[in-house]
Amino acid sequence: MRLRAELRKRREALDGSARFAAARAVVAHLDTIPGYVAARRVAGYWAIAGELPLSSVVTALDRDDARTFLLPKVPARKRGKLAFAPWQMGDDVEANRFGIPEPIVATVVEATSLDVVLLPTVAFDRMGHRLGTGGGYYDRTFAFRQGGPPPPLLIGIAYACQEVASIESAAWDVDLDWVVTEIEAFKCVRGEH
Repeated sequence: MRLRAELRKRREALDGSARFAAARAVVAHLDTIPGYVAARRVAGYWAIAGELPLSSVVTALDRDDARTFLLPKVPARKRGKLAFAPWQMGDDVEANRFGIPEPIVATVVEATSLDVVLLPTVAFDRMGHRLGTGGGYYDRTFAFRQGGPPPPLLIGIAYACQEVASIESAAWDVDLDWVVTEIEAFKCVRGEH
């Protein structure tokens, strides 16, 4: 898809200082979302290919013993669902089949047990439609949220330059509840699929 490729190039063009400034700003914006502030199990992602890094989020969560940060573990089956494993800065990781680091632990948490999920986002619109990398893992994993309320609260994380006017969504796409960028946090206005 041309839009996906164009927006990936746009975010990859950002320099390191812009990425880390954005990461710090995202923490402050997340703290304005009531569902995030009360969350105990917060799943995120390991930033690759120019994605907005969550290092500041992990650091903030590590300071609070009552909160746990989790990373996704890609299933062995190509069309499977993600599971999530607790992870803190400094914990060991190993690369999955896509080269993305994952926690080295046997204990995983199912998606239905999460309070908040911070989703990597290639593109987003104000209605909560999201373009991811195209593998469909998040849509399959959170299909139970299709048209239903949180938990988990689904928050797209992206740079402001990744916003588009509208994204055509398919019936199987799971919409975001919120989007957070370096500039703002906004609640998505539900539209029609």
